[in-house]
Amino acid sequence: MGVEIERKFLVKEFPDDLNKYPFHQIEQAYLNVSPAVRVRREDDTYYMTYKGLKGSAQARIGQTEYNMPLTKEAYEHLSSKADGNIITKKRYLIPLNDDAFDEDILEANPELKSAVQNRSIKIELDVFEGVFAGRILAEVEFPTEEAALVYHPAEWFSQDVTGDPQYSNAHMSAEQL
Repeated sequence: MGVEIERKFLVKEFPDDLNKYPFHQIEQAYLNVSPAVRVRREDDTYYMTYKGLKGSAQARIGQTEYNMPLTKEAYEHLSSKADGNIITKKRYLIPLNDDAFDEDILEANPELKSAVQNRSIKIELDVFEGVFAGRILAEVEFPTEEAALVYHPAEWFSQDVTGDPQYSNAHMSAEQL
């Protein structure tokens, strides 16, 4: 079981040349929201995910996460059993902003410096479709909680909504529209 360490932001504007970035087409349905148990189709890959809080509810920066592969048939069967809204979105994978971390932080944290240099940390920009068309959220996953806490958000981000349940996909699945 892995730990997902992320921060989530509202977006005030799209980055330049959005269509030049790779993206995934995602559809997901929740079988349970607390703890979150969801099934997801990401392009032509299918899996079930369990997410639960790690330790305290510390701003939901760290969560346990476990993924299990599914067949297309299993995904279709399970998603038909889901409660609430099916979430569809296009997820763009955008390089991390150049000013994400102070140089002294990078020098003191070789693992983080390597992740930044290798461009393994990405901004995931979710542009929702279907019943949630018009919603836009950006997420950044980090190698450590410390990195998440010292991150400087991209200029095109607005409010930090990390830990605000109204911006979680699980919450959206249960929204009355």
